[in-house]
Amino acid sequence: AAIGLVGWIVRSAYAELQRVQILLNRTREEIARDYITKQEVHADINRVLDRLDRLDEKLDRLMEKK
Repeated sequence: AAIGLVGWIVRSAYAELQRVQILLNRTREEIARDYITKQEVHADINRVLDRLDRLDEKLDRLMEKK
């Protein structure tokens, strides 16, 4: 009976561990889907800064003409 009880406890613990691993994998997938990487943030910021630089240059040229 004791061996059967220990076997049942080990099997239950193993099943719980598998369940937690599945939930952890799902959480990782959701986080990866919902958030962007640092590289993507830097690329987007650089695009905005480039546009602002071009706008600044255009404004400078406009001010020089006047």
